[in-house]
Amino acid sequence: LTEGELGPEQHGLIICHFGTQVDVEALDGPTQGEVHRCHLRANLGSLVTGDKVVWRAGTQNTGVVVAVLDRHTVLSRPNLHGDIRPVAANIDYIVIVVAPEPQAFANLIDRYLVASEVCGIEPVLLLNKTDLLNDSNREHFDSLLETYDKIGYRTLSASIYSEQGLDELKGLLNKRISVFVGQSGVGKSSIIQSLLPEEELKVGELSIATGKGKHTTTAAKLFHFPGGGDLIDSPGIREFGLWHMDPGEVLSGFKDFRDFVGYCRFRDCHHEREPGCALLQAVDDGHISQTRMDSYKRIINSLDEGKW
Repeated sequence: LTEGELGPEQHGLIICHFGTQVDVEALDGPTQGEVHRCHLRANLGSLVTGDKVVWRAGTQNTGVVVAVLDRHTVLSRPNLHGDIRPVAANIDYIVIVVAPEPQAFANLIDRYLVASEVCGIEPVLLLNKTDLLNDSNREHFDSLLETYDKIGYRTLSASIYSEQGLDELKGLLNKRISVFVGQSGVGKSSIIQSLLPEEELKVGELSIATGKGKHTTTAAKLFHFPGGGDLIDSPGIREFGLWHMDPGEVLSGFKDFRDFVGYCRFRDCHHEREPGCALLQAVDDGHISQTRMDSYKRIINSLDEGKW
């Protein structure tokens, strides 16, 4: 595209990334709402889905991105070579989806919470498939949500079959950009499909044999909720690990530990059995739950093993 073929500068939103090209949705101007396949000017850095940009329209729904606006958040993850790469930008909520089946474990939830805290993106804990709650498991999940409520995390519950909690979820996500994470089988795909009824084929259908979600694309793509708000969906976002973090970052990701960090007797305290450890004392005093401390230790140990 030559300069003479390009229109004036206008604002846009990257809704999908394809290597050296991106799909940009016009946010203003005469083509507002239209999507253009755009090339990228050199020296713009790594642009990702969710980035707000300045672009110029070309012919036949093409264009060129000429500048990227500042991000207020960025979600990154390590690639196969261990390099940290951005995956999506300007995200407001990371929705951590758990369910009675497969059973939710606190340590898995805590890993997602640490990743969210380090990224600076607010996590929301969503208990899905509440129709599967019964007398044998209800107390466990009530206690689980109560634990995270007390720490200060937002918790929700929902079921697409009884339609319980969906209006509250939609209200929370309205006018926000969100991503969903969680282990396979917790119902991320079914929740997403209930929020995006017109985008079923794009998001991916549920496997009849396993009941687990499948994706039809590896590219992060942004979808608009009919009632407002956006979803960025990608397998790379759904499950992201902590192996690239150091112990200090993991510690900072436990928000209920923060009031006690820095008060240990020894500066190099590992919070194991050292005398005068402020974190261990906080556990004894009931300010930090033993379950959270156990999660912290498992995550720290997993860093050495290069897992998750």
